[in-house]
Amino acid sequence: MTRTLRFLLGDQLSRSIASLDGLDPTLDVVVMAEVGEEATYVPHHKKKIAFLFSAMRHFADELRGEGIAVDYAAFAEAGGPSSLTEALRRAVERHRPERIVVTEPGEWRVLQVMRDWSELFGCPVEIREDRRFLCSTEAFARWAEGRKDLRMEFFYREMRRRTGYLMRGRDPEGGAWNFDKENRKALPASLDAPPRPSFAPDETTRLVLALVARDFAEHFGDLEPFDYPVTRADALKALDWFVENALPLYGDYQDAMRQGEPLLFHSNLSALINCGLLLPAECCRRAEDAFHAGHAPLNAVEGFIRQIVGWREYVRGIYWLKMPDYAAENALGADRPLPAFFWTAETDMNCLRKAIGETKANAYAHHIQRLMVIGNFCLLAGLDPRAVQEWYLLVYHDAYEWVEMPNVVGMILFADGGLLASKPYAASGAYIDRMSDYCNGCRYDVKQRVGPDACPFNPLYWDFLARHRKRFAGNRRMAMMIATLDRMDPAQLAAMRATADAFLTALR
Repeated sequence: MTRTLRFLLGDQLSRSIASLDGLDPTLDVVVMAEVGEEATYVPHHKKKIAFLFSAMRHFADELRGEGIAVDYAAFAEAGGPSSLTEALRRAVERHRPERIVVTEPGEWRVLQVMRDWSELFGCPVEIREDRRFLCSTEAFARWAEGRKDLRMEFFYREMRRRTGYLMRGRDPEGGAWNFDKENRKALPASLDAPPRPSFAPDETTRLVLALVARDFAEHFGDLEPFDYPVTRADALKALDWFVENALPLYGDYQDAMRQGEPLLFHSNLSALINCGLLLPAECCRRAEDAFHAGHAPLNAVEGFIRQIVGWREYVRGIYWLKMPDYAAENALGADRPLPAFFWTAETDMNCLRKAIGETKANAYAHHIQRLMVIGNFCLLAGLDPRAVQEWYLLVYHDAYEWVEMPNVVGMILFADGGLLASKPYAASGAYIDRMSDYCNGCRYDVKQRVGPDACPFNPLYWDFLARHRKRFAGNRRMAMMIATLDRMDPAQLAAMRATADAFLTALR
């Protein structure tokens, strides 16, 4: 007799997930499935599929090691479950449960499917809150109600008070809520990032790699080498390594970029947190403990915690608050298709070649590469928001729609008209030159604004401001840039806009 089927999604690989609460190994069955539809509704990066399939298989084995019955459907191109609904239907037919328990999904489309399951299968379906997040969707909606501006900074302060992280009573540690201005240092040429641990594939992972190589060969990205953690134990080792070795300098250099070093002092823990192998709260506690022990400075620890209890929780709240209409936002009327180099990394723009090439190789790029190199180009070039959303969703192994969409629609493209960000994150080539060594040896000249040798970011930046001058004229954070635009010699502006137009016309 099966009392309860407990259906776990591929990004719910946590022993403390709500759907496992109250589990009775003698009466309950955990259902997991590698579903073709979830791997292909966008053609996810090969490494992303391999990471999740391997992590799922390892987690299932850990549950079995506790004596828990696991009904696991491995991916099969022919005969395997094509959808989450199909996977659950087969499990219901096998086990005839009294009820089904799930944890709320991270994506709006999946929640709509879940809400039909009770009627479809003829038994109760309980959808539980995902307690891995530190702010429920209901609590976020209450915070947002009646507010004219939904700025992350004010939400972040509320989350700091609620969680107690880096607080002294009601006041923030160090007398300030964030130390972002201390986190923008250029990386000295003499400073090397610490060597990272490697996690060699075991037999389970090697079988998954062979499966992905065979059945997802046409998907974007490089499959090997593969050395990312796929178990809870290895995820904890990765967290330990970051806190001990990289966190102390993370704050100073979190915005820096260097050719050939895609990770520098970044944690690269986001995929582990988003799939459940690490919990947000334990990552914040470890970082906070490092500060109190004198091992890591306040600007580093605050910056790391802000990424989790600030941005991560905030964008999830925005997603659920504004879906389903948020996906179609396009306030700037952008409609240009993605250039081919987004798939090949074959472009003369060295910064984009490196950032996209590393994305292709690793299914990862850190937040400044995503925002101020790739995203900045998407914004200035007026790329279609839906196409950009799909690209970001499929290329990164930490990307799920709840985190990808608000970052793209609101933060990168300003497509929501300023709901999320108070100004567009637009920059000329000077920013990239200041924060990286990408301009060294680039075919374009970052000092030039006009002509075929000018860094494309320079004319694109001024063309973008000129195109949208009316919209941004009343934005206080854009006042200096608009004033500079208005003082510019008309002939110089016309020449830059002609250079931008020639570049965009040649994009394929």
